[in-house]
Amino acid sequence: MGTTALGHHPMPLLQWGVVLGASLGAAILDAREHRIPNALTFPLFFAGLAAAPLLAGWPALADSLGGALLLALPYVLLFAFGGGGAGDAKMMAALGAWLGLSLGAVALVCVSASGTVLGLCFALWRRRAVEVGRNIGLFTRLGFAFLAGRASAASLAATVPTQDDGVKMPYGAAILAGSLLAYGVQQTWLS
Repeated sequence: MGTTALGHHPMPLLQWGVVLGASLGAAILDAREHRIPNALTFPLFFAGLAAAPLLAGWPALADSLGGALLLALPYVLLFAFGGGGAGDAKMMAALGAWLGLSLGAVALVCVSASGTVLGLCFALWRRRAVEVGRNIGLFTRLGFAFLAGRASAASLAATVPTQDDGVKMPYGAAILAGSLLAYGVQQTWLS
């Protein structure tokens, strides 16, 4: 076990099988129940941490934790400021624990891209594309102003729309689509 990264170990099919299977389960549960339950995310997270040293040696535990943090952070911010789901953030942390930093970065890009495309399709289907586009533009401008020190976190949080018709896109579908895409990218270009 000479490697310390989860992206380079002798059993990638086990790792991807768990990630894709769990993502499928999350998508189904989110479509049915409109949530991704802790009963899925917590065991998945801890199993990923436990599997890391078995797959790639003890130093891979740091890679597993780094992957969990990398994948969870944007979704924790969306939960805190943008009305995203806590289950989405926990699911992303759990997947990151299995994927580590390098594969986790690929998965983060793929899940985010899938979420954007599916979100726009969902907004079109709900006939709210103009409203969503306006909100994205405002949030993006204020986000850059916040990063440049010209806006406060409170002003950024105030841009989150208060109108909620109770229908939110089940993000589990985006997590599944992005995980499948990340697996394809890993198999095609990163192997």
